[in-house]
Amino acid sequence: MGPEDLHKALQALPLISHPNLIAGMENAEDAGVYRMTDDLAIVQTLDFFTPIVDDPYTFGQVAAVNALSDVYAMGGQPLTAMNIVCFPVKKMDIAILQQILLGGLSKMREAGVTLVGGHSVEDDELKYGLSVTGVIHPQKVLLNRGARPGDRLILTKPIGTGIVSTAVKAGMAGEELLAKSIRCMTTLNKAAAELMTATSGVHACTDVTGFGFLGHACEMVQNSGVGMRINAAAVPFFAEIRDLVEDGIIPAGLHRNRNFRMPMIDRAAGFPDWLVDILFDPQTAGGLLIAVAAGQAEGLVKKMHAQGVSDAAIVGDVVAEPAGRIQLL
Repeated sequence: MGPEDLHKALQALPLISHPNLIAGMENAEDAGVYRMTDDLAIVQTLDFFTPIVDDPYTFGQVAAVNALSDVYAMGGQPLTAMNIVCFPVKKMDIAILQQILLGGLSKMREAGVTLVGGHSVEDDELKYGLSVTGVIHPQKVLLNRGARPGDRLILTKPIGTGIVSTAVKAGMAGEELLAKSIRCMTTLNKAAAELMTATSGVHACTDVTGFGFLGHACEMVQNSGVGMRINAAAVPFFAEIRDLVEDGIIPAGLHRNRNFRMPMIDRAAGFPDWLVDILFDPQTAGGLLIAVAAGQAEGLVKKMHAQGVSDAAIVGDVVAEPAGRIQLL
């Protein structure tokens, strides 16, 4: 399902309101947030998908990191998780599933998350992911909308995992590039999120996943009263993927993302097509895109670098006009 199809499907659903519902389906938030008491809310999310790497243990790690990321993007602390498994029992050795689950568990332990159960079904196609529950103070929830004019934009991971996965399938990705992509996808957003939530000037956040960097940036400015300017030269991405893009090695999801959101994008004269494609590349377990007060942006990036979030970079700023649009510079 492409982003436009998903958008239409969500619009067709009757929205359920409740005085304790802080974040629901209205604005394509990363997770749902429900107030339990005046100082406690729960954060709920789930995510699962088919394998994007060959090694089962690594696939489990990537899937877990991806699911946990939604709680981090809301500013929450993930606490418990449940496995979601679709497995072709008659076609695959059960040892493969064991390795997938061990990989997922390794990342849950790293995140300080307790596995409390799960559900499995027999399916012709292997799928794995997590349902995750976290906690947050109701007044500290970070939404994808809320960025203010003058804010700086920070991206915490490089872009390119979708293009690399497509190149792997085509036999065109080198071992070094694949290793970079796997390292990115198996890195939790925990450290970045903890530093973000400790910074008072953060106004909005989302994680960059299937809709690509620009797709999620568009969600942040749509109907929000602000726009963004992106300094594309500052956006971190795997350098090797430029050649792949120019050779036509791009995932189908990239085309869907670009076709859906390109009407919201203004390109500077001479802005290259290959770079537009990279900015729309669908990510798995991507980084956080954070809007933070200008005076705190450089300090936050320095703290991230010191804590091992080495690719974090200031990639643009939030502007009052033109509202609802992304300018690529």
